[in-house]
Amino acid sequence: MSWFNKEKAGIDKSEGRKIKVPEGMWVKCPGCSETILAKDIEANLNVCPKCGHHYRIAARRRLEFLLDGGVWQEFDDGMTSVDFLNFKDAKSYQERINAAVAKGGSKDAVICVEGAIEGIAVQVSIFDFSFMGGSMGSVVGEKITRSIERGLKQRQPVIIISASGGARMQESILSLMQMAKTSAALAKLKGAGLPFISILTDPTTGGVTASFAMLGDLNISEPKALIGFAGPRVIEQTIRQKLPEGFQRAEYLLDHGMVDAIIPRTEMKSKLASILKMLYRPAA
Repeated sequence: MSWFNKEKAGIDKSEGRKIKVPEGMWVKCPGCSETILAKDIEANLNVCPKCGHHYRIAARRRLEFLLDGGVWQEFDDGMTSVDFLNFKDAKSYQERINAAVAKGGSKDAVICVEGAIEGIAVQVSIFDFSFMGGSMGSVVGEKITRSIERGLKQRQPVIIISASGGARMQESILSLMQMAKTSAALAKLKGAGLPFISILTDPTTGGVTASFAMLGDLNISEPKALIGFAGPRVIEQTIRQKLPEGFQRAEYLLDHGMVDAIIPRTEMKSKLASILKMLYRPAA
């Protein structure tokens, strides 16, 4: 969120003295430029109550409101990435992994769980963008593939919620191989007649967009999410043309048939439940 970093002073008119406003109490919305209480935005699932601007939201917070009772069973949470190639730029890859794990959240960029949406058991993989920008390496591909395979074994729908900068460059070809690996698993799921719903949030880019994120039986986006493969600047330099207004935003992709629906975060659970009831019949 765009938090104000400085304490603001107000005037207590009854005594004519300045009073301090706690830091981070107010947020200036980038969507409507209104100044809004931070707690009001948080209570509205990190959506501006005035204009509907969607702030990014933590992966586990999203699971809390999406899954019944805010409860789930997590799988493969101990898996961590390995520096296969002894890769080093400004820092070594292992240092970057250690720093991301030390934040105390996820051990890699995706969380895979089993939960329920209005009583329907589902397998959910959700990207944690705070872990190296949600980048996809070997662990991400393996965890998502296992989640799909659990859905296949237990005949449950699969949902993937993407928020990613794309394939992780520090793993080179090994990260790119996850595109084929996850897509092959989804082909088996489709062959078994089980639904896969892809939810694209801001941002969903690179190799994630170029593989499983666009393979859903339904591809659903949050409003104004950035969705694409290469960045707009790279595309403009390649084709030497100015891109249309709103290019790579969810609304543009909806108009051009690349996503099937745009659903606000506050309506996501109820709409997902309706979709699942249409696409899926649990085994008796």
